[in-house]
Amino acid sequence: MKDVLILTGAGQIGMAIARRMGYGKKIVVGDKNPGNAGTVCKILNEAGFDALSMEMDLASRDSILHLITEAQKHGEIAMLVNAAGVSPSQAPIEVILKVDLYGTAVLLEEVGKVIKPGGTGITVSSQSGYRMPALGAEIDEQLATTPTEELLKLPVLQPENIRDTLHAYQLAKRCNGKRVMAEAVKWGKRGARINAISPGIVVTPLAIDEFNGPRGDFYKNMFAKCPAGRPATADEIANLAELMLDSRGAFITGSDFLIDGGATASFFYGPLRPE
Repeated sequence: MKDVLILTGAGQIGMAIARRMGYGKKIVVGDKNPGNAGTVCKILNEAGFDALSMEMDLASRDSILHLITEAQKHGEIAMLVNAAGVSPSQAPIEVILKVDLYGTAVLLEEVGKVIKPGGTGITVSSQSGYRMPALGAEIDEQLATTPTEELLKLPVLQPENIRDTLHAYQLAKRCNGKRVMAEAVKWGKRGARINAISPGIVVTPLAIDEFNGPRGDFYKNMFAKCPAGRPATADEIANLAELMLDSRGAFITGSDFLIDGGATASFFYGPLRPE
């Protein structure tokens, strides 16, 4: 039996993190598209890792519980890397909220119940959560602490209060950060840690969908006018994740780290500032 690393979302960022942290562990890769999970596992296994692919739908509690149960057959769950989700150009409002907001909350909750003492977790959020004005203390607390099965009933998440898919995505990512804070308290009772990373534009297939989508010019302008002057690579996100998941990050929990090349800084105080 080995310690288990659960990777949800078979994308470039998740795989880059798994390559840093997955040696000596059983890596269980869950993705809604089993072909994507299989491809990532093939790459990992051919590089000397021990990876297993599974079909998993982040929008379904039953699917999440099935993934966890299967993972536990190989050992104790010691690490979670959640990189699953859909972008504003990939799904309608309802799906974004069900996957990115509700699904992430359920995953953090359920893994938190079984994570090994000393275990660590990270969920990949987004700079988008930082673009929205403050929602106020009451709404923040609702997003952080409302029971998962009641989350989507919150007034702030009703269709009449959501402008478009980007707004839904921003709400989901804001919720992710608040959820991580609340879950860190629960994970801490098991001697475990959970954090979030909020990347800016990273060159991945998902980002390329965005570049070619209706907001493509917006995104290209964003990385051109941010202080870094370019998008990130998945390995740069993994550099930060490695610290947060490693024992060197033992004092880091309940935090959300913005890693966006200064795009959010430029949005508020530089050339990306809205007119």
